[in-house]
Amino acid sequence: MCGSWLYCCGRIFCPRFLFISNITFWRCLTISNKELQINDEIRDRELRVIGNDGSQLGIMPTSKAMALAEEQNLDLVKIAPQVTPPVCKIMDYGKYKFEQAKREKEARKNQRVVEIKEIRLSLNIDTHDFNTKLGHALRFLQAGDKVKVSIRFRGREMGHPEQGYETMKKFAQACEEAANVEKPAKLEGRNMLMFLAPKPTK
Repeated sequence: MCGSWLYCCGRIFCPRFLFISNITFWRCLTISNKELQINDEIRDRELRVIGNDGSQLGIMPTSKAMALAEEQNLDLVKIAPQVTPPVCKIMDYGKYKFEQAKREKEARKNQRVVEIKEIRLSLNIDTHDFNTKLGHALRFLQAGDKVKVSIRFRGREMGHPEQGYETMKKFAQACEEAANVEKPAKLEGRNMLMFLAPKPTK
């Protein structure tokens, strides 16, 4: 049996495989995301206990583990109920929950939903309008959004799809430093569509 357990950042680490009751566990046991049992909620007869400083305190009766936690004005928290005996850690549970909520808030803040912005061109777009639309597209791409470029064919313009493809090609080339063509230009009914995606940041 491994005699050296380490606790760090919400994980229990064992330098070798751990064999308990003929069950083999991997090196790392992650604290469950489910609501943890603490203090009087723990009904097991004995526990493997880790101290507040991460030290391995060994296997002991639950009553003794509870007493150790109370002596330090801390909580006894079951962090690995799936092993035998269950693993508990002496810790400040309120502080642990606060830090967990803070990490989750930071993770949500760093998540960004990619939007699809539309740029509408015309078959006979002039240079000024083209450059204005190009500037908008580059700004969207640099912000991490995808861009849908569309051309609406009106009346007799349907007889000149090659002009639409040429305009789309020119627009894609103008964006090539900031974008990859995710979906090349395609005529769908009276609309020609092309999708650009921002290039991955290096």
